[in-house]
Amino acid sequence: MTDSKADFNPFGKLTYLVIDDFENFRLSMRQMLRSCGADNIELVSNANQAIQYCTYNHVDVVLCDFNLGEGKNGQHILEELRHKKLLKRSSLFLMVTAETSKEMVMGAREYQPDAYLTKPINRAMLEKRLGALISQRNVLMPINREIDRENYPEAISLCLQALPRQPRYKTWLMKTLGDLYFQLGDLAHALKIYDDVLAQRELSWAKLGRCKVLLAKRSLDEAVDGLRDLLAKHPDYMEAYDLLAEGLERQGRPTQAQQVLEKAAEHSPNALLRQKHLAELAGSNQDMDTASDAWRRTVELGTHSIHDNSEHYLALGQTLSDLSEGDLEEEGAARAKEALAVLKKMEKRFDGEENIGLRSRIVQCRVYAGQGQDRQAAKVLESIRPELQDTATLNAQTGLDYAKTLFRMGKETEAKQLLGEMSERFSDDPDILQKIESLLDEPVGFRQKIKARTLNRDGIRSFESGNLQEAAEIFSKALEIVPDHASLNLNLVQVLMKEYGNNPDSDLLRRCQSCLARLTGLPEQHRQHRRYIALQRKLKGLME
Repeated sequence: MTDSKADFNPFGKLTYLVIDDFENFRLSMRQMLRSCGADNIELVSNANQAIQYCTYNHVDVVLCDFNLGEGKNGQHILEELRHKKLLKRSSLFLMVTAETSKEMVMGAREYQPDAYLTKPINRAMLEKRLGALISQRNVLMPINREIDRENYPEAISLCLQALPRQPRYKTWLMKTLGDLYFQLGDLAHALKIYDDVLAQRELSWAKLGRCKVLLAKRSLDEAVDGLRDLLAKHPDYMEAYDLLAEGLERQGRPTQAQQVLEKAAEHSPNALLRQKHLAELAGSNQDMDTASDAWRRTVELGTHSIHDNSEHYLALGQTLSDLSEGDLEEEGAARAKEALAVLKKMEKRFDGEENIGLRSRIVQCRVYAGQGQDRQAAKVLESIRPELQDTATLNAQTGLDYAKTLFRMGKETEAKQLLGEMSERFSDDPDILQKIESLLDEPVGFRQKIKARTLNRDGIRSFESGNLQEAAEIFSKALEIVPDHASLNLNLVQVLMKEYGNNPDSDLLRRCQSCLARLTGLPEQHRQHRRYIALQRKLKGLME
């Protein structure tokens, strides 16, 4: 005879991993699982043991405490298991915690645990919650298996077959169908799925999916409006903030995108990748205070994260260097000191990384120079020169950073030569070329950049309103800050030529010659090069 209860026991066929730093709780969980019919149960006390176990063993159900003492917590474990793809789609991850703070829940939720179990836990609660999840897992197993194999067409076929048979799981099936069609690039079918769901009921995941498809179809305005509406009704829907920021960036509204990410970071401050995105966006917007705060948070969150990276430390050091440059007051000195400390910590933490010490000292040199410690800056520069003999082997980021340091140290010829070589090496990389152009145009501190850019905008407004003399004065003032700025020089040339048309004064043409002479070595890859050549020809015609 066979035990009929064992045949229908869903708990008995699965493998379990319990992660908790308290032995009594681990033993208690094992006892409860066994009483539910579970047999294959592994107990570990910390994150390293858990990740190592999952690396070499298949686990069906993970029950993980959020707080695990020193080191990684439950969120870090879930983040790493997802990142390394050590959990199959059919595996269940349950976060167990006595803590219910919004910050913890929001942070952990971003990595999509299958459920939360709040301590204290009893057998009845465990059997009910876990039993329901296991039942769903078993029904949907064939679909998840095909998704793990990346056989999306077959997974779609199985979803469509399951819809009339499994009405209980209709929401999961429709959501999965939308995701699968999107993964395959079948945007029309993905949109139809979301529209069908929304026609019956306004579900937030369907609205998010629809906006994601609209972004992919480049319907930016409709996507942005939809995401704003979604967040107005569901302000804790974190994925919507990220998607909205992406939409605003693609619309050319980076300041608004930054504001969206700032709001998201207030709701869920423990998401490292979002803090990083905020830091990058704020930096490109020249909002260095926000950038430094976000990089600082990124570095802190990286301490126990799989996403920890030396680039985060380097970016924080660079940002603090920019903020401290020329600021000899107490705040500037404190930022410079923090920058040096961050760079030293980076060298120690990522000791085995190639060129880590070199990249650190390139920034250290700027920090010292920005604080007026010229002798120390010169000493650091001389120490790195031997390692930079062959600039052709430098990667783009190190080359750009070195050029910035050379400009700061008054080595303009060397800096321009390096950037000229780089513009040829990276001629097929528009992002790198844009950074090279920006550095050639504005080899100054960020405060001076902002001032020059503001003057440039004011000059354009004056030119467009027909006030040529005022425009010429404003552009000239901006060029005192960044004399080699290609766009500014050419803007001034255009103003002076138009003024010459109204008042043929040869002095105006001489000023045009002077502006164009500054741009003699402008690389062909520069976006302003064609305009430069055209204005040169026009000037030649006016002078004949």
